[in-house]
Amino acid sequence: MARADTASASASERMPIAGVLFRRKQMIKGHARLLAKPAYEKLVSSEPILRRCIPVLIIIFLMIVALARFVQLYDLRMERENQARDLMGMVASYLALSLDQAEPTLSTDRYQMAVQNTLDNLVPQSAADAGQRIYVADATGRVIATSPRAATEENRSFTEIVSGAQPLVIFGDRAGVLKINVDGDQPAFATLRHLNGRLGFVAVATPFPAIYRDWRADVSLNVSIFVGTSGILLVILYGYFSQSARAQEADIIYQETYDRFDTALRRGRCGLWDWDVARGRLFWSKSMFELVGLPPRDTLLGFGEVNELVHPDDGDLMNLVEALYEANETTVDRMFRMRKADGSYVWLRIRVELVDADGTEPHLIGIAVDVTEQMRLAESSRTADIRLRDAIETISEAFVLWDTQNRLVMCNSKYQQLHGIPDSALEAGTPYAQVIAAGRQPVVQAQIPNEGRAEEGARSFEAQLNDGRWLQISERRTKDGGFVSVGTDITTIKRHEEKLIDGERRLMATIADLRQSRQKLEQQAQEMVDLAEKYSEQKDRAEAANRTKSEFLANISHELRTPLNAIIGFSEIMKSGLFGPLGSPKYGEYCQDINASGNFLLNVINDVLDMARIEAGRMTLDMQPLMLDEIVDEAARVMSPEASARKVTIEADLESSLGLHADRRAVKQMVLNLLSNAVKFTPENGHISVRARKIGGAVTLTIEDNGIGIPKEALKKLGRPFEQVQNQFTKSHKGSGLGLAITRSLAELHGGAMRIRSHEGKGTIVSIRLPLLQTAQLEPPTGASAGVALRLGASAEPSR
Repeated sequence: MARADTASASASERMPIAGVLFRRKQMIKGHARLLAKPAYEKLVSSEPILRRCIPVLIIIFLMIVALARFVQLYDLRMERENQARDLMGMVASYLALSLDQAEPTLSTDRYQMAVQNTLDNLVPQSAADAGQRIYVADATGRVIATSPRAATEENRSFTEIVSGAQPLVIFGDRAGVLKINVDGDQPAFATLRHLNGRLGFVAVATPFPAIYRDWRADVSLNVSIFVGTSGILLVILYGYFSQSARAQEADIIYQETYDRFDTALRRGRCGLWDWDVARGRLFWSKSMFELVGLPPRDTLLGFGEVNELVHPDDGDLMNLVEALYEANETTVDRMFRMRKADGSYVWLRIRVELVDADGTEPHLIGIAVDVTEQMRLAESSRTADIRLRDAIETISEAFVLWDTQNRLVMCNSKYQQLHGIPDSALEAGTPYAQVIAAGRQPVVQAQIPNEGRAEEGARSFEAQLNDGRWLQISERRTKDGGFVSVGTDITTIKRHEEKLIDGERRLMATIADLRQSRQKLEQQAQEMVDLAEKYSEQKDRAEAANRTKSEFLANISHELRTPLNAIIGFSEIMKSGLFGPLGSPKYGEYCQDINASGNFLLNVINDVLDMARIEAGRMTLDMQPLMLDEIVDEAARVMSPEASARKVTIEADLESSLGLHADRRAVKQMVLNLLSNAVKFTPENGHISVRARKIGGAVTLTIEDNGIGIPKEALKKLGRPFEQVQNQFTKSHKGSGLGLAITRSLAELHGGAMRIRSHEGKGTIVSIRLPLLQTAQLEPPTGASAGVALRLGASAEPSR
């Protein structure tokens, strides 16, 4: 938390000044803000500005001082340089004048020495102090005298000693003072004056070190003063910032301490109280405001504001202070309710101490703890205890609880009744031995062995009371070291046990009888196994015979069709008289009968062949999209001549564009079979209705007639091939008895079904349900399974 506050403090330095001012102002909180003076608060608020302005002002001040000294030293340098120039010009002019006057008086002998002595006498002391060098040369430019005297420079050319002196030699005093180099690389100022007579010129040169010697001393002094002044200011600035950092660190520490203290109070559901009893003012911490749901504020609270929040039933705060003084005590520990902002109440436990009780400003300082949850838990515990006692009292078992020292904690009335214990012995805290001695002792007591792993300190036993009742007593240790005992009345169970023992004896006798019966059943089972094997053999033979029958029918039907086609063809030729008349009209009638009988027999053979193919599993379907209304129209046109002859109307009611995925020939054969049956068994002036509807994922085709109907008892015979309601001698309508059986088989091959509803004398309704789409090619039933499907189907071609 300290790191976070430090980071926030450093971040505040980068914030805008307005934000920093606000934060610094907020750092004085709570009671401390009430005690702080306005001037100090203003100082705290302006401190960030001062901290930023002072370093800038000091740097500006040092820059101004440095600039001023630089300008002053530069002016001083120029002044020294000008003084040196003037002095050199004056000395050169003075020496030139003096040497011109003295030169005629110099002897020829030892002329150079005479010139040197004259120069030594003429050079002023100020020139020597200024570090000037004086050179006197003859007309050829050879140096013959120097001051201060330098033997190495005498008798040398002036231009060899002084580089860059050619303008001076040429122009003389008109050249003024020029910058030259002495001894090769030492800069200096020089001036020159021409002389009369045997002398050529006199030159005065001053090296730069001699010119700026005093100026450099001034520069060193000024730099030392500036560095010292800057150091002193930096030390003062460091001291200021150190003190400011300490003050800021102290503020951060105070803020951290305040935040931690406030966090601890808030997390602990506590609030700080500081009650100035004399002035009637109270200070609350922010956490205290949160407890009562009020917005926190830094101002003090009035006694009346706080006293109004106290619940009227919990007394008055002033009574608390008066009772404190009357009892001559210094601490208070009291619970009361205080109204929250939303109107609800919170339970508070206030613990305060009277500070400075004998002074003029006594204070009650302490904390208030939120004990609402504890009060609710206590109330819940009381309610739970009452419910527990009620539950224990209402159970049918005897219940008793003992503590760790085998003293009575609680028991129910059932325990008291079973053991006959008086009320005086059932006081809480009564020792175990005393309670047991006061009740009736059991007649028989037997330990019950534990099954599996027994719990530590647990046991169970059975006891018989004096009145003959039996109890099963179970004892278990509690977590605190006591134990609980529960007694269950097992008298009924004991009586059942006696009956079970008697029943067990009878059961043993019955088992002996069953053992004998078992041996007989095993013999019968062996006989059944033998019969099952024989049945399996007979079943295989029947299936083989059924396949042989189907193959025989297919072969014989194929052999019959060849002569029938010839009979039918010749009868049609004879009936039409293609090769001439037959003679007698009777021959025409006989030819018509022969043709009708041949067609009838051919239809029977075709049905037998279809039946045989289906049973033999050789019937395949050619699935293709088709329109059901087209097939119904074709079938109706085929049956229209016969229906018109019998004065029967056929009405079709189909949904438009009703298509499905099926075998066209099979669907048409199913419709023709059903329409043929309906026309055949419908009397004159009858009506046949053909309907088709799409229901879910299938198409339902319904053919309804108002014909003779089918008797209820005859429906059981339907679905068997070659089976009709009437036999071959008494039936009134011709047919092979295979139409409905073939229709049902074809419907099942498509994954559909056929249903017949009929009422004798009113008519028959036959419905075929075919799926719209075939997800996979359906496998046709083969062999005996197809025959079984036909035999179990509720379809046949009845005669009515």
